[in-house]
Amino acid sequence: MKKIYLDKNLQFVFGVTLIAILGVSSIIPALPDIITGLSIGPAQIGLVISIFTVPGVLLAPIVGILADRIGRKVILVPSLFIFGGFGFACFFAQSIEQLLVLRFLQGVGAAPLGVLYGTMIGDLYSGKERGQAMGYNASMLAMGTAGFPAMGGILAMLGWNYPFILPLLAIPLGLAIILFMDAPEPHGSGTFKKYLSEAFNLMKTRQALSLFATTLLTFIVLYGPIVTYLPLLLDTRYNASPMSIGTIFLVASGFTGLASFQLGRLCERYGQRSLLMAAGVFYGLSMLLMPHAPGFWHVIPPVMCFGLAQGLNIPTIMTMLSTLAPMEQRGALMAANGFLLRLAQTIAPLLMGGLFHLYGMHAVFIGGFVCSVLIFFIAAFFIKNTR
Repeated sequence: MKKIYLDKNLQFVFGVTLIAILGVSSIIPALPDIITGLSIGPAQIGLVISIFTVPGVLLAPIVGILADRIGRKVILVPSLFIFGGFGFACFFAQSIEQLLVLRFLQGVGAAPLGVLYGTMIGDLYSGKERGQAMGYNASMLAMGTAGFPAMGGILAMLGWNYPFILPLLAIPLGLAIILFMDAPEPHGSGTFKKYLSEAFNLMKTRQALSLFATTLLTFIVLYGPIVTYLPLLLDTRYNASPMSIGTIFLVASGFTGLASFQLGRLCERYGQRSLLMAAGVFYGLSMLLMPHAPGFWHVIPPVMCFGLAQGLNIPTIMTMLSTLAPMEQRGALMAANGFLLRLAQTIAPLLMGGLFHLYGMHAVFIGGFVCSVLIFFIAAFFIKNTR
């Protein structure tokens, strides 16, 4: 059997995937220290994440169209340079206002990355290989989601701003892509009006709309209860250090990688819809159990459930979406999904911040549980398996 994870082009996609998640995952353990270092309140810390994701909401549709019409690499490489330069500049921020401006500009570079890595996998592979590649990429994503918080936690021991050294990794990756990547590019034909019409027709199908809704709910769970408020729960209730918080996220990512690495085999045996339903169940269990853990290490079982849900859910959605569209419209479809992903990243900290302010920490996880139930319901009644 061909070992597609050894393909040079897929390895570059792995690198793009890692950079795409670095902007948030590397600073998770530092969030409590940012609160202290910049003298802001817990309800405000979500702004550090939300402002980073706002450009993705604004730019994702444009990115998808440009990637379909002028090519993937011409969008990808400048994005990596912008991400790396402004991300490192955050290291020197002296106030929350400066940090938010720089995070917004870093987000401009990050916006295309989440759209392009799934799009390029769809370009490179088809059939079973596409599902395998998405699973391998999700495993790589899990490794980054595990490794970056651990690295960020270690760096945060030196100071709240030290995790912002890591975005510099995007610059050599961009240079390497210029020199060595030779992935296929779309050859747009026909009028722009025809292109938009065909892309819109794909997006408004029941299958696409159901997958879009699942993406929105998934990332509300991820960026609300987990990314923004789990570190605060661990810090305030158990006095956990940044390194300990990073360890908890390492566990979650390990189980995400375990599930996603087996994605191709699991899809063949159980079908994609069943995997999405199972993900809804695991999300729900994690949301119910996490805020009631009596001790720090008791948080691990619900974190394991969350990790399994992520590994089953996200790569399955990406595979199904990339299958719906030909290369010439794939960027637009993935960009629409990226728009909703970034929208969820933006509103989740604010939404959960409102719940936290009004009703406390438990309300944040109840909100996540409601999203989990909706994920299960959509998978059970609206999504069909694809080939």
